[in-house]
Amino acid sequence: MTVELRVPSAGESITEVQVGQWLKGEGDRVERDEAVVEIETDKASMELPSPVSGVLSKQLKPAGEIVPVGAVIALIEERVTAEAAVPPKVAAGHPPAAVAAGLRTGRAGEAPAEPRPSVAVKGRLREPRVMPAARRALAEAGLSPADVQATGPGSRLLKEDVQRHLSDPARDRERGSAGAPPADPNGDRQGAGDAGVAPSAPAGGDRLEEVVPMTMLRRRIAQRLVESQQTTASLTTFNEIDLSAVMTLRKERGEEFQKQHGVKLGFMSFFVKAAIDALKRFPAVNAEIRGTDIVYKNYYDIGIAVSTEHGLVVPVVRNAERLSFAEVELAIADLAARARDRKITVEELQGGTFTITNGGIFGSLLATPIINPPQSAILGLHAIQDRPVAREGQVVIRPMMYVALTYDHRIIDGRESVSFLKRIKECVEDPARMLIEV
Repeated sequence: MTVELRVPSAGESITEVQVGQWLKGEGDRVERDEAVVEIETDKASMELPSPVSGVLSKQLKPAGEIVPVGAVIALIEERVTAEAAVPPKVAAGHPPAAVAAGLRTGRAGEAPAEPRPSVAVKGRLREPRVMPAARRALAEAGLSPADVQATGPGSRLLKEDVQRHLSDPARDRERGSAGAPPADPNGDRQGAGDAGVAPSAPAGGDRLEEVVPMTMLRRRIAQRLVESQQTTASLTTFNEIDLSAVMTLRKERGEEFQKQHGVKLGFMSFFVKAAIDALKRFPAVNAEIRGTDIVYKNYYDIGIAVSTEHGLVVPVVRNAERLSFAEVELAIADLAARARDRKITVEELQGGTFTITNGGIFGSLLATPIINPPQSAILGLHAIQDRPVAREGQVVIRPMMYVALTYDHRIIDGRESVSFLKRIKECVEDPARMLIEV
């Protein structure tokens, strides 16, 4: 029986999606709930599973095409057993009977020859997911994904895999043998340096260009960033924080915390709790503009920016003011992992009241984050560095972090923004303050 694979509803406001990479090719066996294709919305990426077990008989939409929600993008022939999943076309250009007859034919006393995999069978093998950096490396080397063994999680082909393939001595010997110049009739080999032999033309691979359509997620990110710059009166203020107390607390209590809660005591939970403390004191930072009104929100849904291979997404920790440090850490770890694995839902990316982004994990020392509309502010964290600072008349070395608050100057004044960051600083430099002050 033929089963249609349709694009499901991905959220209330989403009417179309972009077909991403096909994880299964035509003729491939698929199991029920096994991922068949990736689909991209303007908010998230996800894998579309097969509703039945069988064989993917037809891909109706190519990768990159925009299709409406509910569209049929593939056909699956439902089959129960793996044996029934073998397509009738075993070898290119030969029907099964001819192949079987060929296997039975042979000289007396000889065993029948082993069947050789056909091009058609090989063509149905699943290609690995190619990461953007790996795709560029493949293009520069003139390779295809099938030439390189993928070692990344989920059969992903990484840039390191391409580099490892290119540096393989066995490959160099193979290339040297295959590319050796032919021998002349006198037994001498012709070389590029011989008189009268023109050198080969340069490969010309240094100036290649690759045109890749933007995914819906990347287009949405671009649209939101431009919208933020055009519709808000953005201004950024800075401060620096001494993380000595937090690092000491994590060293003293981190192991006990992990044993008790099953998650590491990270830095982010301190900043989430400090941000909530500061937001309560300066409600304009947690507000938004609707028309000519200011909407003050008495709840705290904190967005945590997560970098994925598909782009930056901001899953939201709901009602963060009600959560303990452990619950905040668990929520962030869960949301971040599912965002990177494309398991995040659209609802989990909407409705935040304030955002925290940590560029420090990539080594950023100082940057001005961009507001995530319709929010009015975003807190940027940066790399921790040991720096000399003055303490009680002495120069000492302390682990310091620059922090930045970008805010909408239409509703947040300079005094509020500076005071907000100062409160963040006070809370993080003295974590006990967040437990005893209300």
